[in-house]
Amino acid sequence: MAPRIAVGIDIGTYQVRVVIARESADRTSLFPKIIGTGYAESKGLRHGYIVNADDVARSIRIAAAQASEFAGVKIKTAFLSIGGIGLDEVRGKGDAIISRADAEVTDLDIEKAIDASRENVSGRLVNRKILHTVPLVFSIDGSEVLGRPHGMKGTKLSVETLFVTCLEQHVNDLIESVERADIAVADTMASPLAGSIITLSNAEKKAGCVLANIGAETVSIVVFDNGMPVSLKVFRIGSMDITKDIALGLRISLDEAEQLKLGAITNATYSKKKFDDILTARLTDIFELIDGHLKKLGKDQLLPAGIVLSGGGSGIGPIKEIAESALKLHSKIASLNIASDAKIKDSSWAVAYGLTIWGLTGDNFARPTAGIAIKEVSNSVMGFLRQFLP
Repeated sequence: MAPRIAVGIDIGTYQVRVVIARESADRTSLFPKIIGTGYAESKGLRHGYIVNADDVARSIRIAAAQASEFAGVKIKTAFLSIGGIGLDEVRGKGDAIISRADAEVTDLDIEKAIDASRENVSGRLVNRKILHTVPLVFSIDGSEVLGRPHGMKGTKLSVETLFVTCLEQHVNDLIESVERADIAVADTMASPLAGSIITLSNAEKKAGCVLANIGAETVSIVVFDNGMPVSLKVFRIGSMDITKDIALGLRISLDEAEQLKLGAITNATYSKKKFDDILTARLTDIFELIDGHLKKLGKDQLLPAGIVLSGGGSGIGPIKEIAESALKLHSKIASLNIASDAKIKDSSWAVAYGLTIWGLTGDNFARPTAGIAIKEVSNSVMGFLRQFLP
């Protein structure tokens, strides 16, 4: 049988990126071979949501055509990332009375508990679509289960569940834009989770870390602990805000400010101290937002693997040192553990590439577990979720 091919589409506020990857011939390699990439300037977007669907579709069409020509294949279907400020989390708790006469927990009991946790937060899900359902903690008769609950005995099963959600209209608009580019959407995944597939190691996820994607207009984070995503958040701030501050503070054009921010201008006549102060102030603002969220989770200064910085803004000046100072955590710039000829060079491609890995591997991400039919997610998403079930 010929190796399968998967396409990932990452629609960012700054750029649309498309990656085409092919699984290894013997299907033993976790990382499929990238055979085509394409990108285009994003138009018709603001903070990740669509303001002009025709412009977005045009950008997707340009990026997809580049990748298609590079790979020598026609793109018919793709996996799509969902990001932007519409992305958020909802936590719910639910209970289920164990149904079997011998009091043994079954798949049905687990499903009922998860369903109950969803029902208990239904009022917070108005106009929102559930992208991912992640059971965080199970307990039986009030005692936390250390491992999987399936096969254990008790009277009542309880679960705390993380629901990764997005504004339903935003999801529908993104899918419609891809379809306007004559590409069918096979499935969708939250951008921070897609990026984590390629930028975080299993050891980092298990120890506990936060992955922060510094985008043009948003900063998205996903927090991992004990191998599971325990929180996901998007902040309405990004690297473009730094560019604007530099332009205002130094009274230069936006183009000059952008080049200065990226270190492309070295001989400009400006106050080095003032530039450093502007850069430090805005980056500190970003990391204080992240620190505030970690404090709400009770995870501040308690993530041994620290913070991993990704996205187009992760290479700005002394960002690593500022992150360490603000969060009191080890920090590093995300690296891609891929072949040197992989056609992508930095973590700004991680989301699109992560989507192809997810699309090709499916259940191969899973640890052995009970086959739970969680509602509101497709079979391929279920393969992704199984890695988070105890």
